[in-house]
Amino acid sequence: MEDLFFPAETEEEIPSSSARVYLETVQEKGERLDVFCTRMTGETRAFIQKLILEERVRVNGGACRANTRLKAGDQVEVHIAAPAETALVPENIPLSIVYEDPDIAVIDKPKGMVVHPAPGNESGTLVNAVMYHVKDLSGIGGELRPGIVHRIDKMTSGLLVIAKNDAAHRSLAEQMKIHAAERIYLAIVNGNIREDSGTVDAPIGRHPVDRKRMAVVRDGREAVTHWRVLERYGDHTLIAARLETGRTHQIRVHMAHIKHPVAGDAVYGPEKNRLGLEGQALHAARLFLTHPRTGERMGFRAPIPTYFESALRKAGRKETVPLENVLNGAVKGFLDGEK
Repeated sequence: MEDLFFPAETEEEIPSSSARVYLETVQEKGERLDVFCTRMTGETRAFIQKLILEERVRVNGGACRANTRLKAGDQVEVHIAAPAETALVPENIPLSIVYEDPDIAVIDKPKGMVVHPAPGNESGTLVNAVMYHVKDLSGIGGELRPGIVHRIDKMTSGLLVIAKNDAAHRSLAEQMKIHAAERIYLAIVNGNIREDSGTVDAPIGRHPVDRKRMAVVRDGREAVTHWRVLERYGDHTLIAARLETGRTHQIRVHMAHIKHPVAGDAVYGPEKNRLGLEGQALHAARLFLTHPRTGERMGFRAPIPTYFESALRKAGRKETVPLENVLNGAVKGFLDGEK
């Protein structure tokens, strides 16, 4: 699976479903075992403590307590079992299919829908709906992720592409990896951005303390987001953002990093928002890719959803120019190579 790329934002990166084993030598003495393993694996501390109780964490070959203080030179081994696979059931859930042919399908995912099953979301996902409405999905993503090349967050709306066979999946994954597929988002952010455009080039990795969050960190993975201001409303700004890379929560992390978090994003911004939003105001509005079989360059658009337009009205937008026209100008600039 290492030759495939599952971009995030979007999008959370899709983890391997196989068992994982971590082995690392302690460099400095004094750190607690559970803290060390949390940092080593990127898992939550509670999860690591559970593994320690189950004796799936070993220090120099033996079981230890969570509060064991490590010494320099200790060998720490962590075993994380593969998640149990559950049978997927096709579900007749309404689904907006923007485009479909024998190789691909482009879906306009609604806000609030999880892309694929996971603990706490075993049904009602995009995958359950896709299995009902779309036939012959690729198997590269595994039993729980048939056809899924990339994904977007539960509370982000908009476009993603589904592969209907393995050849299409490999082609689309490669396009994402080499940045040949263009993904452009609409976002309402907090505050008034003075500049008309910019680029955030800052590596993203797990937050050093809260492992469920991402953050800009020195040893993170390369992450680049280009943005352009579309309209300003005083306390909020409407932007278009183009992903050059696809890291977990990339746009949300990058905008928070420059002190303009996405409106409604309680994870990376204020818990309360004045726009009546449930979750972040982030919409995957445009997708451009090369068809895996024909080689044709194709572009897709997702209509701006009602929740987004309602938030814009509360932010102070006046309908002087149709929002689609405003967005089209930014899209053209991005595609013409302007940052």
